[in-house]
Amino acid sequence: MAVIAVLHSIDEQRVIPSLHEALDKLDGATGEAVFDFSAVRRIDPPALKALEELARGADAKGLKVVLRGVNVDVYKALKLVKLTQKFSFEN
Repeated sequence: MAVIAVLHSIDEQRVIPSLHEALDKLDGATGEAVFDFSAVRRIDPPALKALEELARGADAKGLKVVLRGVNVDVYKALKLVKLTQKFSFEN
Protein backbone atom coordinates (compact mmCIF):
# COMPACT_ATOMS: atom_id res chain seq x y z
CA MET A 1 0.00 0.00 0.00
CA ALA A 2 1.37 3.42 -0.95
CA VAL A 3 1.88 6.03 1.73
CA ILE A 4 0.03 9.25 1.03
CA ALA A 5 1.46 12.34 2.72
CA VAL A 6 -0.68 15.39 3.41
CA LEU A 7 1.23 18.64 4.08
CA HIS A 8 -0.10 21.32 6.41
CA SER A 9 1.76 24.59 6.97
CA ILE A 10 1.39 25.98 10.48
CA ASP A 11 1.36 29.76 10.97
CA GLU A 12 2.82 30.98 14.26
CA GLN A 13 -0.09 33.39 14.77
CA ARG A 14 -2.67 30.62 14.22
CA VAL A 15 -1.13 27.45 15.68
CA ILE A 16 -4.23 26.20 17.48
CA PRO A 17 -6.77 26.95 14.71
CA SER A 18 -4.38 25.49 12.13
CA LEU A 19 -4.02 22.26 14.10
CA HIS A 20 -7.78 21.94 14.65
CA GLU A 21 -8.47 22.56 10.95
CA ALA A 22 -5.87 19.96 10.00
CA LEU A 23 -7.34 17.39 12.38
CA ASP A 24 -10.77 17.90 10.82
CA LYS A 25 -9.29 17.40 7.34
CA LEU A 26 -7.64 14.11 8.33
CA ASP A 27 -10.94 12.21 8.30
CA GLY A 28 -10.56 9.40 5.79
CA ALA A 29 -6.87 10.14 5.20
CA THR A 30 -4.29 7.36 5.11
CA GLY A 31 -0.52 7.32 5.40
CA GLU A 32 1.03 10.30 7.08
CA ALA A 33 0.30 13.92 7.85
CA VAL A 34 3.23 16.34 7.62
CA PHE A 35 3.08 19.61 9.53
CA ASP A 36 5.51 22.37 8.57
CA PHE A 37 6.52 24.17 11.77
CA SER A 38 9.32 26.25 10.20
CA ALA A 39 7.38 29.49 10.82
CA VAL A 40 6.75 28.66 14.51
CA ARG A 41 9.42 30.08 16.85
CA ARG A 42 7.78 29.30 20.18
CA ILE A 43 4.80 27.39 21.45
CA ASP A 44 2.49 28.04 24.40
CA PRO A 45 0.60 25.58 26.66
CA PRO A 46 -2.72 25.77 24.74
CA ALA A 47 -0.86 24.96 21.52
CA LEU A 48 0.84 22.03 23.24
CA LYS A 49 -2.59 20.76 24.26
CA ALA A 50 -3.78 21.11 20.66
CA LEU A 51 -0.75 19.08 19.52
CA GLU A 52 -1.61 16.41 22.07
CA GLU A 53 -5.18 16.28 20.72
CA LEU A 54 -3.79 16.05 17.19
CA ALA A 55 -1.55 13.13 18.20
CA ARG A 56 -4.48 11.30 19.79
CA GLY A 57 -6.73 11.93 16.80
CA ALA A 58 -4.11 10.84 14.29
CA ASP A 59 -3.34 7.73 16.32
CA ALA A 60 -7.04 6.82 16.40
CA LYS A 61 -7.11 7.15 12.59
CA GLY A 62 -3.91 5.14 12.16
CA LEU A 63 -1.95 8.09 10.75
CA LYS A 64 1.71 8.84 11.24
CA VAL A 65 2.37 12.49 12.14
CA VAL A 66 5.57 14.15 10.98
CA LEU A 67 6.63 17.59 12.24
CA ARG A 68 8.94 19.36 9.79
CA GLY A 69 11.19 22.32 10.56
CA VAL A 70 10.71 22.29 14.34
CA ASN A 71 13.19 24.66 16.01
CA VAL A 72 15.11 23.79 19.16
CA ASP A 73 12.88 25.79 21.54
CA VAL A 74 9.69 24.16 20.27
CA TYR A 75 11.34 20.73 20.41
CA LYS A 76 12.39 21.33 24.02
CA ALA A 77 8.82 22.26 24.95
CA LEU A 78 7.53 19.09 23.28
CA LYS A 79 10.19 17.07 25.11
CA LEU A 80 9.21 18.58 28.50
CA VAL A 81 5.60 17.49 28.11
CA LYS A 82 6.60 14.09 26.72
CA LEU A 83 5.11 14.62 23.25
CA THR A 84 8.24 13.91 21.19
CA GLN A 85 7.56 10.16 21.15
CA LYS A 86 4.18 10.77 19.50
CA PHE A 87 5.70 12.40 16.40
CA SER A 88 8.42 11.89 13.83
CA PHE A 89 10.67 14.84 13.01
CA GLU A 90 12.22 16.10 9.76
CA ASN A 91 14.49 19.04 9.02
